[in-house]
Amino acid sequence: MSVKRTVATWTTAVLAAATLASCAESERDGGGEGGGSEDAGTFVFGAAGAPEMFDPFYATDGETFRVTRQMFEGLLGIEPGSAEVVPELATEWEPNEDGTEWTFTLRDDVTFHDGEPFNAEAVCYNFERMFDQNEAGQTAGEYWGYVMGAFANDAENSLYQGCEATDEFEAVITISGPTSGFPTMLTLESLSMQSPKALEEGDANGIAAEGEGFSFPAYADAPVGTGPFTFGEYDEANGEITLARNDDYWGDTAKVSELVFRVIPDESTRRQELEAGSINGYDLPNPVDWAGLEEDGNSVEVRDPFNILYLGLNPEANPQLKDLKVRQALYHALNREQLVQTQLPEGAAVATQFMPDTVSGYNTELEPYPYDPDEAKRLLQEAGAEGMELTFAYPTEVSRPYMPDPEKIFEALRTDLEAVGVKVDVKTASWNGGYLDNVTAGRYDAYILGWTGDYDSAYNFIGTFFGNLKENDFGTSAYPWGKQLADDLKAADAVVDEDERGAAFEEINGQIMEEYLPGLPISHSPPALVVGPGVEGVVPSPLTAEEFDTVTVGGE
Repeated sequence: MSVKRTVATWTTAVLAAATLASCAESERDGGGEGGGSEDAGTFVFGAAGAPEMFDPFYATDGETFRVTRQMFEGLLGIEPGSAEVVPELATEWEPNEDGTEWTFTLRDDVTFHDGEPFNAEAVCYNFERMFDQNEAGQTAGEYWGYVMGAFANDAENSLYQGCEATDEFEAVITISGPTSGFPTMLTLESLSMQSPKALEEGDANGIAAEGEGFSFPAYADAPVGTGPFTFGEYDEANGEITLARNDDYWGDTAKVSELVFRVIPDESTRRQELEAGSINGYDLPNPVDWAGLEEDGNSVEVRDPFNILYLGLNPEANPQLKDLKVRQALYHALNREQLVQTQLPEGAAVATQFMPDTVSGYNTELEPYPYDPDEAKRLLQEAGAEGMELTFAYPTEVSRPYMPDPEKIFEALRTDLEAVGVKVDVKTASWNGGYLDNVTAGRYDAYILGWTGDYDSAYNFIGTFFGNLKENDFGTSAYPWGKQLADDLKAADAVVDEDERGAAFEEINGQIMEEYLPGLPISHSPPALVVGPGVEGVVPSPLTAEEFDTVTVGGE
């Protein structure tokens, strides 16, 4: 897949705006004030699932990123509580005239947790490390594949073309052409900066395929970043990850001395642990519990919805799904309004497309597919698919922002499908214990999954799903229009003018839903997190990307 970009115009005004926006002051530049060296207590957070490992480059799930986010930083960051890009390890960034070279001015007061200096050489080492991956690393490092398109073995099709340290604290990154995603993509947790010395000594790129997953090198168990917390230990037997405050942090040091993530897959158990005082907070409380949690003196922090829940379809596993009438029939069979009202929190909405309405490129003309079981049966009959069998899967041991209770959501969808004559073969696996790997490997005909936006970009939603045929998202390579859709998405992403780019994505969203329908968007949901009495300083993020260095823990 090529991600080389072309663009008709690259105006001086746009470049100037990008440069001005880059000069904002970082909220983290606080001169090292904060918790200091005294014992300021421990914040214990109940995690919904176990991390797969701790190298953010290979991470793909929110539970891993929840931990790594506290230890690592990128060149650019996200303003807490918003989706706005702000400086982090880079203080300024500026493109050349055609948008192919970006000069980053770096902070000169940062060291990695192992004492190694952060500088331009470290930046380039990181990018070359991410770029030069073996076959297993190219599969595991899927975020790089999404945003950069290719690795070193296919360099001509990569957005990333090289990095040069032009001064001790100045790095120039070359890309193949302008795109709306760069440099915003540098806020991704996967593209965080890591200690070159630790990467080399821990054989960080020594990843290998193992069974249905991967075996990770020693480094992935003891990663080294620049953030306000350092890695302590992972007691896998007891499901507990411990991080320690980085007292040498370049910005405001963390308010607590220790940060602990306790893996508690069951949501009701997380609530019981909060009530017992053994944890200080947890993510994704059941919506029916919000009022009761507040009445008990806890604080329920509701985020703005910035996600999509969808039913993915794999026509390579089930050729009947190649027929548009079959896909339309399945969509008409789903009572999504009832699902939203019964399974999701107040403020959730039925989706009309694969992105929320706050993102530029959302098509306001699209209406939700109507719930119509009779039409579903008629279409299945016309397609010769009456009584079709569907291997349909859902994940266990996890709650996600877009699906607080996967099993209940699955059962609602399954009931609707069976009501129109579809025979459902139920499959399930734990989130990081096979489910995600099975989806990637195409072992299910249909599955429920979702996406929380990494940053405010249409391409971050629909480009992630349909822009990379190598990843076979939604089986688009099985459809004759798959390559055309991928090419159209890249062309839209390369448009510099924001209004024109938004219009291009609106048109593509219409095509996806009205002509292609490669998967079935279900809903958008406003996820919440809850913290107990005495906990202050949590800033809810629409990206579900909370940073816990501002949290304090007091008495009840």
